[in-house]
Amino acid sequence: MKFTKYEKARIIGARALQIGMGAPFLIKLGKKSLEKINYNPVEIAKMEFKKDILPITIKRPLPERG
Repeated sequence: MKFTKYEKARIIGARALQIGMGAPFLIKLGKKSLEKINYNPVEIAKMEFKKDILPITIKRPLPERG
């Protein structure tokens, strides 16, 4: 599924908030990798998004038929 830039921002932002509040990572990251990105939750969320493993779904309303 293709996401709009707004959906992508919402997904990454929501996941970054979860990570910032202490949720476990969904990808394996070593200490070196975490230090490289400076433990940034947004960067971790972006990595998870790129690997397509986020358990977040998007519901799009369908147009009504008249």
